[in-house]
Amino acid sequence: MSTDTNSNGNGSGEKQCYSVGRSMKRKEDPRFLTGNGNYVDDIRLPGMLSMVIVHSPYPHARIRSIDKTAALAVPGVKAVITGEDLVAANLGWLPTFHGFDKQMVLAVGKVLFQHQEVAAVFADTREAALDAAELVEVDYEPLDPVTTPFDAMKDEVILRDDRDNKTNHIYHWESGDRSGTDAALDGAEITVNERVYAPRCHPAPLEPCGCVAQFDAMGRLHFHVTSQAPHVYRTAISLVTGIPEDKIRVVAPDIGGGFGNKVPVYPGYVCAIVGALILKTPVKWIETRTENLTTTGFARDYHMDVTIGAKKDGTVTALKVRTVADHGAFDAAADPTQYPAGMFGIVTGSYDFPVAFTELDAYFTNKAPGGVAYRCSFRVTEASYAIERGMDILARKLDMDPAELRHKNFVQKEAFPYQSALGFTYDSGDYAGTLDKALNQIGYAELRKEQAEKRARGEYMGIGISTFTEVVGAGPSKHFDILGIKMFDSAEIRIHPTGTGIVRAGTKSQGQGHETTWAQIVSEELGLDAENILVEEGDTDTAPYGLGTYASRSTPVAGAAIALAARRVREKAKKVAAHLLEASPDDIEWTDHKFQVMGAPDRSVTMKDVAFAAYTNPGEGNEPGLEASLYYDPPNMTFPHGAYIAVVDVDADTGEVKVRRFLAVDDCGTVINPMIVEGQVHGGLTEGYAIAFMQEIPYDEQGNNLAPNFMEYLIPTAVESPVWETGSTVTPSPHHPIGAKGVGESPNVGSPAAFVNAVMDALAPLGVTHIDMPLTREKVWRAVRDAQSATASD
Repeated sequence: MSTDTNSNGNGSGEKQCYSVGRSMKRKEDPRFLTGNGNYVDDIRLPGMLSMVIVHSPYPHARIRSIDKTAALAVPGVKAVITGEDLVAANLGWLPTFHGFDKQMVLAVGKVLFQHQEVAAVFADTREAALDAAELVEVDYEPLDPVTTPFDAMKDEVILRDDRDNKTNHIYHWESGDRSGTDAALDGAEITVNERVYAPRCHPAPLEPCGCVAQFDAMGRLHFHVTSQAPHVYRTAISLVTGIPEDKIRVVAPDIGGGFGNKVPVYPGYVCAIVGALILKTPVKWIETRTENLTTTGFARDYHMDVTIGAKKDGTVTALKVRTVADHGAFDAAADPTQYPAGMFGIVTGSYDFPVAFTELDAYFTNKAPGGVAYRCSFRVTEASYAIERGMDILARKLDMDPAELRHKNFVQKEAFPYQSALGFTYDSGDYAGTLDKALNQIGYAELRKEQAEKRARGEYMGIGISTFTEVVGAGPSKHFDILGIKMFDSAEIRIHPTGTGIVRAGTKSQGQGHETTWAQIVSEELGLDAENILVEEGDTDTAPYGLGTYASRSTPVAGAAIALAARRVREKAKKVAAHLLEASPDDIEWTDHKFQVMGAPDRSVTMKDVAFAAYTNPGEGNEPGLEASLYYDPPNMTFPHGAYIAVVDVDADTGEVKVRRFLAVDDCGTVINPMIVEGQVHGGLTEGYAIAFMQEIPYDEQGNNLAPNFMEYLIPTAVESPVWETGSTVTPSPHHPIGAKGVGESPNVGSPAAFVNAVMDALAPLGVTHIDMPLTREKVWRAVRDAQSATASD
């Protein structure tokens, strides 16, 4: 057992103990043993129809007409619906979760991106639906595409005819001190400026999206769906369809990964519900991989101009970041309304900038809807990448070791809680200590010596550092909402007479191990066997209302709710324990996972003893039973941080980059289960590696998606992925009940910059200062050739 003493949120300083070496044992589900992990696709219902979507081949085109005749003649086809059909039923548009925009369910008037949904076909079998989909005749009039936000800002072609504001501009957002930052930059002894691009990428979860819609005999909708936020789905479905919320049950089973991709409500879901309603039979829709990669929510696509001012000794004096964002045809992000650009205000990172300013303008283009927070808390990965590239570029200009530059400018541990120049209040941290641990663990001094020797031989070895601060735990109601619903979260705990129990939460695991973590929290708080604590999520009929799982908010928000709900159970149990021990409740203390009389440790009872008594002998005046529920509205977010170091070798003749070593040292506050943390870090680093070196969803000048499958959008296997080294430090969050901060997204946030910084460090002797991700062999090879050609010309 690991024992940490920290403030538990109510100031009591109560000791908390959490397991550091085991993961819960769970029975294998036979569906996984057969290789089929798609729970929604496993659903079989009498009379169930298959639905197939018809997609547009054009990125931008007017729809002259749609002819369903041939499709409806295919045997087994029951219906074909179009956007006009949905508009007639007042179902043509979806509200987006942040409320700044709306999205067409099926295209009406014109299509706005390649593969946009145009019609839905319902048939007895998927094969019949596919055959009929090919026979839906759509007459298109191609229009000029707008494929970059820089073209969109010219407003020469207005994409969204439905908007009153006839411009491609979506919103302007800013934070910080514009005039103070400009003045500081004008007076800076040293300035650096670089445009860095976080490319459009896709979460590509293991399992694509899918749903089954069924109305029962009482007219109640049962909706099984791959959702990260089932309660929000229920509310959104009610708002779109007009079905009363009490007549809707949303069930999100094991969903095969999410990473932000399964937060939005997609057109296929609405079409399936409409089909089930009008055809009076269950409807299933399971999207293909190409549909997932071409129509569901994308991430990144941020063009960021980073300017840093500093003194000659390396002390930073100002930061300015100007961003142009490509949000595609519909702004489908789930950003809170107060933060349309998400948590980009964390762009000052781990550094004590005296003054800073950031602004962002978002635009519509003829691309699939963007804005998904791919394994990060609403744009934190983009922000971290911008500042960490900027700091390395500054270190190069100053001819200063990048580790030394970071040390010089870190927020000091004595400064917490720290108010950043862009408005966030960081809760706790020890940035210098975390970086020092990483440098010592990887042998930084020896690596620099090896690098110098290799450079003397004409070899290209690089060492890249990325130190990051992430803002997670989206939940404080004063700042966060989806569809106006505040981003609290919830827990319900019920202890049975025999000392077993159940915990229900408003979150939805996609592989984060909630079944283990939530049981361990209850176990530690109540002294019960974690193996006998059942965890339930994802069913709106049983789970308390919650905002779901994304943005690393599970442990910071729902975990806190579970811990505090368990303490409510414990307070109720204390009264029953006092009855059993024939003492006053004021004389009962909770020590070593049992209730005992103060000063008489031999007079004690366990929680299991109390649980049975709560149902059989609770004592006069005590309410029977042992359960509690709680909704947690956190006072602040949590701020995990880390220091990552990549070591690479670059083959200048081929452009190949080999990641020789990668170390991730994370501080996520109190650790509940290290095995789960380790798994989260490994997974996030693998995704960060993929984004840095191979993954991008590019579009050509005509708006064609050039990565519609896994032949073009590469997924790293065990062969390509480096061997990950990890470490940790611990600075508990002072306001979280158990001091936890969250870690699931940190490796995706911190690793891309470390990889790129390492490659740029390797190519420094050639004068290469920046290459945009992904760092493919061709890009690196061309950068080397261009640098060599420039040197030869000089």
